[in-house]
Amino acid sequence: MRVGILKEMLKNETRVAMLPEDIKTFLDKKITFNVESNAGKKAFINDDNYKSEGINILNNIYDQSDLIIKINPPSLEEIEQMEKNTILISLLSSFTNHEIIKKLKSQNITSLGLDLIPRTTYAQSMDVLSSQSTVSGYCAVLNAACHIGKFFPMLMTPAGTIKPASVLVIGAGVAGLQAIATASRLGAKVEAFDVRPAAREQVESLGAKFLYMDLDDSAESDKGYAVEMNEEFIRKEMELLHNTSKKVDAIITTALIFGKPAPILIKDYMVSDMKPGSCIIDLAAENGGNCELTQPNKVIEHNNVFIDGTLNLPAQLPYDSSKMFSKNVSKLLNDIINDDLEINFDNDILKECLVTHNGQITHERTKMIIEGDQ
Repeated sequence: MRVGILKEMLKNETRVAMLPEDIKTFLDKKITFNVESNAGKKAFINDDNYKSEGINILNNIYDQSDLIIKINPPSLEEIEQMEKNTILISLLSSFTNHEIIKKLKSQNITSLGLDLIPRTTYAQSMDVLSSQSTVSGYCAVLNAACHIGKFFPMLMTPAGTIKPASVLVIGAGVAGLQAIATASRLGAKVEAFDVRPAAREQVESLGAKFLYMDLDDSAESDKGYAVEMNEEFIRKEMELLHNTSKKVDAIITTALIFGKPAPILIKDYMVSDMKPGSCIIDLAAENGGNCELTQPNKVIEHNNVFIDGTLNLPAQLPYDSSKMFSKNVSKLLNDIINDDLEINFDNDILKECLVTHNGQITHERTKMIIEGDQ
């Protein structure tokens, strides 16, 4: 089997899909790896690092690869260059990237969406969404600290006592919990909110205050994702978040509903009532944003409040985010490649994330959404 690692072409992307130390473990299995020239340069991994491990560096890997691995969804131009019957492993966002999925189907590309890997205990080591969300939560706090113009910790100085910054984290998933932990380590006073009952214990274990509402089990799906709530719940939620937003220096929003646009939790009137110099870091910007005023990939100012919709925060920490992504992918490869060095299509994990195969859309929910959009 010949595996190709593409250089990421997305603007401002700094990560690489696999690192030399993880590729090295597959070379003993007689799997050939071809890495596109300068693929790891922005993650501080040069071509010589790959060559020293016996990995090939090529300028064009499309016609030299049976399996292609990348991070971001491929462009239509990238798919055009892939040989028919090539296998692609990457993030796909198949519920929204309809043209990309149709192109993969027409090109007879077998595609595995890394964002569809099930969130089970067994698949945890392969879960790129969780690993990259960890990076996002960490970077969100650092970005907030740069925006607000205040110290995060309490300081006792000859010039007087500086009170700690106050931070509200909305959504206590992987990114939210990392944001809580990081803000706490920096000395901020942290509060958090989540619609899932199980989140309260997790939040409080990190030393943050949980904003309490009457929650029930319907706030969480059987796969651990938050679900949409009824109108009365949303009214109470808006009231709670409005009252809290008036008092904090930074809000970090991470709330997502899988496969749907991000819920609007911070309305424009809430932003207008926030303290001058405060900020909102919207980690849901790629899905529309949790703040009504968020502009994806832009930092704007509204009534002296900064609203940061920067996308792809893991690219701010390229080496470690690449290292985590690489570990996830190598675990997946070990699981789905059989002893004959072929992809095992009977693998339970693969069945969950297989999007296109044999010229068909095989992922049922993706197929239903795309066909319903026609």
